[in-house]
Amino acid sequence: MLLLCGLLSQCAAESLWRLPSVEDDPTYSAKIAIAELADLKFDSKPWPGGTHTLYYHYLALSEPVPHLPQFMAVGYMNDQPFIKFDSHEGRAKPQAPWMEAMDAQYWEKETQKQQGWALLQPKGIWRVMGYYNHSGGIHSTHFMIGCEIQEDGSSRGFWQFGYDGEDHLTLDMDTQSWVPGHPLALQTKRWWDQKPCYAEYDKAYLDKLCLPSLHRYLELGGHSLTRKELPTVQVTRHLAQDGDATLRCWARGFYPRDISVSWWLGEEELSQETEWVETRPSGDGTYQTWAAVRVPQGKETQYNCRVQHSGLSQVLTVAWESPSSAGLLATVISIVAIALLAVLGTVYFIKVKSQARGNKDSYQQAPGDCEIVGGEEAPAVHPAM
Repeated sequence: MLLLCGLLSQCAAESLWRLPSVEDDPTYSAKIAIAELADLKFDSKPWPGGTHTLYYHYLALSEPVPHLPQFMAVGYMNDQPFIKFDSHEGRAKPQAPWMEAMDAQYWEKETQKQQGWALLQPKGIWRVMGYYNHSGGIHSTHFMIGCEIQEDGSSRGFWQFGYDGEDHLTLDMDTQSWVPGHPLALQTKRWWDQKPCYAEYDKAYLDKLCLPSLHRYLELGGHSLTRKELPTVQVTRHLAQDGDATLRCWARGFYPRDISVSWWLGEEELSQETEWVETRPSGDGTYQTWAAVRVPQGKETQYNCRVQHSGLSQVLTVAWESPSSAGLLATVISIVAIALLAVLGTVYFIKVKSQARGNKDSYQQAPGDCEIVGGEEAPAVHPAM
């Protein structure tokens, strides 16, 4: 197993990119890694409020694809990319402004680690392809490893492996056992079960390295990672054919990720009746989510949506607003005004045409009057010419 710069504490504080395992005497290498991880000591520092995550996502393809890298690794802090490596460029590069302060030595180390990982991917992909009886074609493996600390101080690590976009294998951190996500993943599980050192190493790695590195990157990211942005909340109504209505409470543009969106009828929370969607990145560094509930049509205003977020000083309560009488009156006034303008425009047009026709008749009956009227009548005469 390739060691993370010897797993020295200085290197661990700079980087958390997991390195792959090599199959020549893995048990011996893993035991060395676990021993060095156990000896690492980190200062206990206070955590900023909120939930924070650090994870790395690796994507590898079985064959080259035009315009796509065959291997790519991206590191995420609070779901925001901050470092990236791909086989096309061959270099690790910053993805967040706060990472540009890292020196050239740091980026050289990161590049070497990911180059080593990329070289070992084809063998792993083809092994899994064999389990699925895939002898060729474009296939992919996805690997994610990381950790999370919650606002109450509790933490967890996670290790997930996928094939062709579906779950394949997960590491249960409590039992240090491999959990298959697909019947064919049992073969992968048996292969990993024969090398228990890998599970031990991954757990030690997450317990000893991940949280200190998460804290380090929070310090580097500063306000961009610890800021608070208030959610924008809106309730929409969607009518169904059966006569009921669906009220959907949207929360957009908030940061950090943690948020509670619930539906209430009076003082009763409608937990069983509510449908939630997973909180997702909006693409601009903020998050969005929604919660929906079905209600009888005509009773919509009796329900309210309550939103709790660390950026709010108190619970935000929002209800669906039906068209008000003032709104209807304004609409009616607008329609009447438009109609009145149309009528006045028509009357004015008829009047101008009639006046122009009268001026034409006067001009034909007494052409000499043109000199008496003078320049003021000139515009009225020209249209009749």
